[in-house]
Amino acid sequence: MKLDFVRSQRDAGSQRGGMFFRLMFLLCFVAALFLLYLVRAPLLRLAGNSWVVNEKPQPSDAIVILGDDNFGGERAKRAAELFKAGWAPRVIASGRYLRPYLSVPDVMQHDLTAAGVPPSAIVLFPHRADNTGEEAFALGKLLAAHGWKRVIVVTSNYHTRRSRYIYERALPAETQLRVVAVPDSEFDPDNWWRSYKGMNIFVHEAVGYLVAVWAMNHHGYDGGADGSASSNGSRPPASGLILCEHGADLHLVSAVL
Repeated sequence: MKLDFVRSQRDAGSQRGGMFFRLMFLLCFVAALFLLYLVRAPLLRLAGNSWVVNEKPQPSDAIVILGDDNFGGERAKRAAELFKAGWAPRVIASGRYLRPYLSVPDVMQHDLTAAGVPPSAIVLFPHRADNTGEEAFALGKLLAAHGWKRVIVVTSNYHTRRSRYIYERALPAETQLRVVAVPDSEFDPDNWWRSYKGMNIFVHEAVGYLVAVWAMNHHGYDGGADGSASSNGSRPPASGLILCEHGADLHLVSAVL
């Protein structure tokens, strides 16, 4: 009897000790959550800015606009500013085909000429790439064919980190690369979590970067989708059609990769 009483007292003390430690753990957990809530804005701001790479331009052979541009044509506008500042003698408008007779570069050409870039300085590069990696390999072939070794890549701010990672691995080894970030009306690195579009873009880039790392290390890209480039702001029309541009804006959404 006495032995049973001692055991029961010991078990009761053990239970009280376990409850105490569980209560302390719960309080610490709640305190940690509260602390994270207090510092959420700086942490989220840091995460948003981690996607942005904005390098100082250098005199180059070409300015490359990555497709797709947004509704406001902000990438094309920034490329035009760099061209008029004398950083390169030509602008390569890269992007996918939208129709057999229309491509993203056709839309970019309208934006570039409206911003003061002469048609003779615009190189249209339509292609069938499905993602940033395939586009990079296709552009690498174009640059190598023309001997253009110094390049300024212009893309949206949220897209710069992934683009730099891919392009420094996909372009010819001797290429000197600069990546210039374009402020995007749909993604503010300091407040991206306050809007649905901002959150969507952030998650898109996080997943896209992980996929890009895997693809670049496991030959996940097929070497790029071939494209055809032309200078003087023109491209041979498909199926005998003559394209007449009217400057209609298109809402262009980038591929997952």
